[in-house]
Amino acid sequence: MAQCVQSVQELIPDSFVPCVAALCSDEAERLTRLNHLSFAELLKPFSRLTSEVHMRDPNNQLHIIKNLKIAVSNIITQPPQPGAIRKLLNDVVSGSQPAEGLVANVITAGDYDLNISATTPWFESYRETFLQSMPASDHEFLNHYLACMLVASSNEVEPMEQFSKLSQEQHRIQHNNDYSYPKWFIPNTLKYYVLLHDVSAGDEQRAELIYEEMKQKYGTQGCYLLKINSRTSNRASDEQIPDPWSQYLQKSSIQNQESYEDGPCTITSNKNSDSNLLSLDGLDNEVKDGLPNNFRAHPLQLDQSSDPSNSIDGPDHVKSASSLHETKKANTGIIHGACLTLTDHDRIRQFIQEFTFRGLLPHIEKTIRQLNDQLISRKGLSRSLFSATKKWFSGSKVPEKSINELKNTSGLLYPPEAPELQIRKMADLCFLVQHYDLAYSCYHTAKKDFLNDQAMLYAAGALEMAAVSAFLQPGAPRPYPAHYMDTAIQTYRDICRNMVLAERCVLLSAEILKSQSKYSEAAALLIRLTSEDSDLRSALLLEQAAHCFINMKSPMVRKYAFHMILAGHRFSKAGQKKHALRCYCQAMQVYKGKGWSLAEDHINFTIGRQSYTLRQLDNAVSAFRHILINESKQSAAQQGAFLREYLYVYKNVSQLSPDGPLPQLPLPYINSSATRVFFGHDRRPADGEKQAATHVSLDQEYDSESSQQWRELEEQVVAVVNKGIIPSGFYPTQYCLNSYSDNSRFPLAVVEEPITVEVAFRNPLKVPLLLTDLSLLWKFQPKDFSGKDNEEVKELITGEPEMIGTEVISEFLINSEESKVARLKLFPHHIGELHILGVVYNLGTIQGSMTVDGIGALPGCHTGKYSLGMSVRGRQDLEIQGPRLNNTKEEKTSIKYGPDRRLDPIITEEMPLLEVFFIHFPTGLLCGEIRKAYVEFVNVSKCPLTALKVVSKRPEFFTFGGNTAVLTPLSPSASENCSAYKTVVTDSTSVCTALISSASSVDFGIGMGSQPEVIPVPLPDTVLLPGASVQLPMWLRGPDEEGVHEINFLFYYESVKKQPKIRHRILRHTAVICTSRSLNVRATVCRSNSLEDEEGRGGNMLVFVDVENTNTSEAGVKEFHIVQVSSSSKHWQLQNSVNLAENKEAKLASREKGKFCFKAVRCKEKEAAMQSSEWYTFADIIFGNEQIISSASPCADFFYRSLSSELKKPQAQLSLHTEKHSIEDAVRLIQKCSEVDLNIIILWKAYVVEDSKQLILEGQHHVILRTIGKEAFSYPQKQELPEMELLKFFRPENTAVSSRPSVDQLSNLIKTSLHYPESFNHPFHQKSLCLVPVTLLLSNCSKADVDVIVDLRHKTTSPEALEIHGSFTWLGQTQYKLQLKSQEIHSLQLKACFVHTGVYNLGTPRVFAKLSDQVTVFETSQQNSMPALIIINNI
Repeated sequence: MAQCVQSVQELIPDSFVPCVAALCSDEAERLTRLNHLSFAELLKPFSRLTSEVHMRDPNNQLHIIKNLKIAVSNIITQPPQPGAIRKLLNDVVSGSQPAEGLVANVITAGDYDLNISATTPWFESYRETFLQSMPASDHEFLNHYLACMLVASSNEVEPMEQFSKLSQEQHRIQHNNDYSYPKWFIPNTLKYYVLLHDVSAGDEQRAELIYEEMKQKYGTQGCYLLKINSRTSNRASDEQIPDPWSQYLQKSSIQNQESYEDGPCTITSNKNSDSNLLSLDGLDNEVKDGLPNNFRAHPLQLDQSSDPSNSIDGPDHVKSASSLHETKKANTGIIHGACLTLTDHDRIRQFIQEFTFRGLLPHIEKTIRQLNDQLISRKGLSRSLFSATKKWFSGSKVPEKSINELKNTSGLLYPPEAPELQIRKMADLCFLVQHYDLAYSCYHTAKKDFLNDQAMLYAAGALEMAAVSAFLQPGAPRPYPAHYMDTAIQTYRDICRNMVLAERCVLLSAEILKSQSKYSEAAALLIRLTSEDSDLRSALLLEQAAHCFINMKSPMVRKYAFHMILAGHRFSKAGQKKHALRCYCQAMQVYKGKGWSLAEDHINFTIGRQSYTLRQLDNAVSAFRHILINESKQSAAQQGAFLREYLYVYKNVSQLSPDGPLPQLPLPYINSSATRVFFGHDRRPADGEKQAATHVSLDQEYDSESSQQWRELEEQVVAVVNKGIIPSGFYPTQYCLNSYSDNSRFPLAVVEEPITVEVAFRNPLKVPLLLTDLSLLWKFQPKDFSGKDNEEVKELITGEPEMIGTEVISEFLINSEESKVARLKLFPHHIGELHILGVVYNLGTIQGSMTVDGIGALPGCHTGKYSLGMSVRGRQDLEIQGPRLNNTKEEKTSIKYGPDRRLDPIITEEMPLLEVFFIHFPTGLLCGEIRKAYVEFVNVSKCPLTALKVVSKRPEFFTFGGNTAVLTPLSPSASENCSAYKTVVTDSTSVCTALISSASSVDFGIGMGSQPEVIPVPLPDTVLLPGASVQLPMWLRGPDEEGVHEINFLFYYESVKKQPKIRHRILRHTAVICTSRSLNVRATVCRSNSLEDEEGRGGNMLVFVDVENTNTSEAGVKEFHIVQVSSSSKHWQLQNSVNLAENKEAKLASREKGKFCFKAVRCKEKEAAMQSSEWYTFADIIFGNEQIISSASPCADFFYRSLSSELKKPQAQLSLHTEKHSIEDAVRLIQKCSEVDLNIIILWKAYVVEDSKQLILEGQHHVILRTIGKEAFSYPQKQELPEMELLKFFRPENTAVSSRPSVDQLSNLIKTSLHYPESFNHPFHQKSLCLVPVTLLLSNCSKADVDVIVDLRHKTTSPEALEIHGSFTWLGQTQYKLQLKSQEIHSLQLKACFVHTGVYNLGTPRVFAKLSDQVTVFETSQQNSMPALIIINNI
């Protein structure tokens, strides 16, 4: 139980005090009424004696009474009605609330820290009122009247006569059978005569005379002169006199104050009463039934004329404002005791002392002695005779237990003079004067008698008081007999059906157990008495039980909380809304955050309901908010009910302050970190053949790899524009900001371009939410960034459409448990700083969503189908936490977050805005296929744009054509055939011989030191004016690898007028191309062994080209035609085709392979000298009747682009060591001999059948030949992973690069060729030796001097070779030593000698060579692996 102001040792004596009746004449009543008090009320504050009192017990022992208090009350002849008592108790509880500034106790139990009010004043007030208002009953005498004060005034005409009348009246009330109420202790009641004298108005002398007369008649012990009203009431304001009455009157009267607004029934006020209060003492001016006083109905009796539904258990009613107003008016400004001075106070105090000392106590002492004497004389009789007599008179049977017998509940009814009752009377008297030892023994005796007689009500009463007496005995000779109380409670409750007496037992016993720290037993006792018949009692007892649990040695926190909830529920049923709310709030401390979500929901819902009823709207909103924001496990119907309650309460709150700031709404959830901000217009959809650039949009998922690629592309183009350096202030353009982007800087937005904010909503409930009028909330500061700071900064909040236009989404539905994004736009019309604060919307539910289940709606809102009218306006802020900082030591050791400024854009001046459209842009190509498309550039802004460039990692994929206009125009024949190439019709005579042209790589954007990836877009006049559009041709070439290719284009452009904030803008496009297989081309080049060309210069070469059709006919390709083979090189050119028959078309069906052989010669020296190093010679060999000019666009473009991408690949470079410098040089010279830079372009056409139409596709493949004898491919070769090898541990040797050139390179140093007749006729019968002249041609391929040794002594030793070719010998010198100058050709005349006919291989000479300044000799014999066969015939 909670702590009490009084200890139990003080509480019990104060609850059972001697009762004294007061009977006043009308005149006496009038005198006290001047003070707004009745006579009984006048005495109330002074009814406790200030000093100890002595009396003698029956054994003549002195007994001391401490703090004795007496209770004086007006005589009321009607017993109080139970309903009225309930009403009184209800009002007392509702009137007592926790003090505002009350400091609660903090109790720590386990994980819990609870704030709990230590005291419960409402319970104490209830208990006090309950004990005081208990009706007197026949089985006990504790609250029966012991004495009666007869009060008359000195102003009476005949005071003595008045006293006689009053005395007779008292006698009539006590002894007349018409009055069963009030109850009197003994027939011979003490009468005490009091003469009231009004000092200010009355005649004091007369009063004294009357008093003398009274003393003579009634004795000095039996009368008193009380002087009051020493001053007149109109002088009351002069001097402030304390008012000790207010606290008593407040407790004992039913007052309709504002705090009782929620009281359960209305009070009908009496018209004639001057204040609207019903006092316990029945203070009223009316005279009824001819009585001089108000012996009318008990004040606790309800007015019969009132509506029967006004009973305590009826429905809750709220009183009308007018009656409340009257009540307030009546109760305010009343000053009690206005005519009394402090002297008067002392006189009243003295009067009580005198009455108690001289009248009451002697009377009690005498009565105890008489009762004791009776008992002693009775003990002399035989008990058996006594009981036999009783049986004789009462019948042999024990009376039936009947609930309906009179007012008693069970068992026997004793006559007033029954000896058992005399014992009980004596016990009660002893108890009232604190003589607990004697009281206990009497109660104990009475208990036995009552139990023997089966008088259960009497027995229970005796047991109850015996237990209390035992506890209060001084020195505690015996332990508290709790079992007495248990039996008494059980008897009262179960047998007697008297819950009031059972409740008194429980209240007393619980206090006693609490004082002994037996909290567990006290709690069990309190809980046992909770029942359905009284919600208020159950609520208070459950609350006290909860306090017992928390006050135990080891606090039982959850039991405390559970019983607090039960108490709150019962308080709510009893109409005690404030107490119900308080209990639920106390319990919430325990359940909060422990995962008991359904319990939390229930508590929050109840708190919300109660707070709403009490008009604590903010608390109600907060409680309902909690239900909605926690992850609710409730059913959909329940959640819908919660939501509707919340909206209803919220609407009421917002109506109270319609102009206040918008409140924060709890639903739906917003994932702030997932907020994305997009700057710019939405992408236009594809329009027929027009396809808009993909750019950036909110529909694209973030990909860190691709964003890095875009960043690199932008850096690349910015570096090119700024002459190779990225400026220090450069920051990559970000059109879409999200949680992955770098948001540490203020983003830049352009005026008149929309800003789209994507907000991620989530509905945690199982019911759909409807957001209406959804828009962004922002703050804007207009600024001038041009440097003029004299303009004042205006602070503008929402609602300025001329500054910032705001898009409003009229309806946005989020289904149950759905996550959904809303895209909200702002249109900035002015430069400045914008801050996006959050979203503002109306929150509501959709019409016809589920009805409330099991929960009645609040008054004023309909259950059933919900209309859209139930929605509330509010806001939610977007607060994004930046990334955690982790750079410095301080940041690593603490938790710090950087800024996230994605919602704070700076609006800058106008910039140009480019839109790019692709027309006839293919999605599928064959590998190497050339397709012509168009690109349209549109300037949709009001500013001209310039410096338009495009950058891509795959420049070999597209071209806008060469720089010079001459190279790109369409030729007539090409336009007829819809060819992408520039073509010229040729006559058939020129077939198979090369047609020569030349072009510079600079014209195609591939120059020395240029960036091939950055391509300027050839805009006319280099400027695109506002609103203008330009269409440019764009040639595309399918990548050489099959599959899906994503190709990124980044368009870069600037404003003609330079802006301080934004230097340039970009537009992105990602093209997705699917390529399928077409042709595979592989080529090799080798030196020709044939005789020299006409000029006599050496160095002809043969080029072998293999072309394979790898297409799988999926694309409907019938066949490929090789229409032209072209070469492009700085030093070499194709001369003619070696192996093709005239006019034979080069066709390749699926999976067919074709082989071509071409002769290549060096370019003419004079041409080479004329041209710079960037000029390439193109030679075309045509297999049809149309020449494609390979040195023009787009053929040359793609060739140069593929060449530049090939050059970018890392080449194997030999490391140079200074000490071996000469050797390295030698090796380099030898390597150069085997190098060749000849590039082959294969141009083809493919015939495709599609939708029963034949289409002609065209394309080109490139093969770059670098080394003689090494095969080159048109398609990238896959690197085969090496097989797994065992790990070897070894000590690293000196791993300098070997200075020996490879065998392949050495074999190309000296080129040898033998010139001889193919067949030779010789008459062997005439001459046995056949001599054949043979010329050995030695050609130095290097640019250095070479020493050569030719050794003819070499013999073929292998038997296979001997079998195939016969043996012969060389005649003459067997070894020659020569020196060949740079690129010199030397011929040796040799003679071969044969002895018989046959086929001979002349390729036996071994040739050794070394550079003149080197020591090492290299053999070049590999050249002779090709057999040089001669046939010797006999004639």
